[in-house]
Amino acid sequence: MNTPARQGAIQILNKVPEVTLYFWVIKIMCTTVGETAADFLNFDLQFGLTATSIVTSVLLAVFLVMQLRRKSYVPWLYWVVVVLISTVGTLITDNLVDNFGVALETTTIVFSLALAVTFATWYRSEKTLSIHSIFTTKRELFYWAAILFTFALGTAAGDLAAEGLKLGYANSAVMFAGMIGFVTLSYYGFKVNAIGAFWIAYILTRPLGASLGDYLMQPNTNGGIGLGAAVTNAIFLIGIVGLVIYMTVTRKQIEE
Repeated sequence: MNTPARQGAIQILNKVPEVTLYFWVIKIMCTTVGETAADFLNFDLQFGLTATSIVTSVLLAVFLVMQLRRKSYVPWLYWVVVVLISTVGTLITDNLVDNFGVALETTTIVFSLALAVTFATWYRSEKTLSIHSIFTTKRELFYWAAILFTFALGTAAGDLAAEGLKLGYANSAVMFAGMIGFVTLSYYGFKVNAIGAFWIAYILTRPLGASLGDYLMQPNTNGGIGLGAAVTNAIFLIGIVGLVIYMTVTRKQIEE
């Protein structure tokens, strides 16, 4: 039987945060930063796509090892990994499309299949896809693999909607926000499976964040409002840091 004490112990051991409104707000901001940070390094700082990919991949590897070595959830470290994996996921898709000429339709299908295989393997091994039980290294590796593919898939799907289907960034953001709203309504109103609803919403937040970032960053001639990558990054990074600090302080108060 899951007593309150046992549930509290599991929550402390869990390597990922509790799913609250703050979680979703930070997640969307991280996906936006993943989109804009890649463009900022690639174009504004003129790193180029290859150098940007190498730098961010190395940083991701370093912080992911730090994350895996921790025994419990550490807010700042977890969200640094999310920002970096969001950026790397974006760059994987960008490399396939820009450097290798792979069509957005193809990348969308390929990453959908990769994510499906990851979920199937994870479930076959652990008998659950719940993020409330990420307290072993094996489960955490499955978790981060799934997260990486959601970001790569979301980038491909977002670009396909905004550019390939000519919907534009604003319309794409509204469309994906509406889809997330439908999933939320299905969960709270019709009690659909919680794990399935979580992962569908998680996947959809990526193209939402990417479309929002592009809308804010891109010039008017490209369908945006022209804030630029530097300003857009600064706005969302400040928001992420502020909320993570708040969550860290709140968590300490609760534990005390």
